[in-house]
Amino acid sequence: MSCQKDAYLFTSFREPATDGLHLAYSRDGYHWTDLGGGYLKPEVGGRLMRDPSIARGKDGTFHLVWTTNWKGDKGFGYASSRDLMHWSEQRFVPVMEHEPEVVNVWAPELFYDEENDRFVIIWASTIPFKFLKGEEDERNNHRMYYVTTRDFQTFSKAALFLDPGFSVIDCVIAQRKKDDYVLVLKDNTRPQRNIKVAFADHVLGPYRNISAPFTGFLTEGPTVVKVKNDWLVYFDQYRDKTYGAVKTADFKSFTDISTEIAVPDGHKHGTIIPVDSRTLKKLKEKAGR
Repeated sequence: MSCQKDAYLFTSFREPATDGLHLAYSRDGYHWTDLGGGYLKPEVGGRLMRDPSIARGKDGTFHLVWTTNWKGDKGFGYASSRDLMHWSEQRFVPVMEHEPEVVNVWAPELFYDEENDRFVIIWASTIPFKFLKGEEDERNNHRMYYVTTRDFQTFSKAALFLDPGFSVIDCVIAQRKKDDYVLVLKDNTRPQRNIKVAFADHVLGPYRNISAPFTGFLTEGPTVVKVKNDWLVYFDQYRDKTYGAVKTADFKSFTDISTEIAVPDGHKHGTIIPVDSRTLKKLKEKAGR
């Protein structure tokens, strides 16, 4: 597989999340050019596509998961592609069907666990009255769950991934080196609704030492990308309908770079991955860029 860091690809969606996958690309990780939408229209579950998360396997195949509904769906959408233009048949993966009271399955996030040659998929769900009552209504008291898979045909049974003692959504895993993982998370409690980090020596945790917030109020949907010696954390400032970002070398000290980035109008949160020049060239031709 040829996957030099020639450029970066940012998955996205547009409200009301019915027209499917949008893409943008960047050469420097800061300035993003819109590649348009229509790459994959949602056809499973509630027929929405929110929070599209992408990862690439060692064989070069792109794998995509997404939120299919605000409430009611007990799983997420999945499809794969070699070129991001021609896609497999979409499937609904019912990871929480064993939980009769589950309210939702939100923002599934893919992480390719290279050391174990598997994919880890994490997401937020609410199961009323399962956890100690916190600040949130029982139908908004989220915790993070996970499954693993090697082939997207067989999945482990869903298990608890993170219970920080408060409602948590929108988690993203980043690996700095062997046995060194960072989890970027949204504290979804009413007075917080901001983004923090936690740390672990194993991809599945336990994640500890949750930080103070490094974003403002009403921020969500983080994604993380390594650019040179810095990690950039992008996030959706959904009250202001703008995008923000910080950079960090250690996930302890963060510098606001929101004035240094440019994302397409209407861009809603997805994930960023490196993309090779051949794949990008074909996407640009399709988009007329």
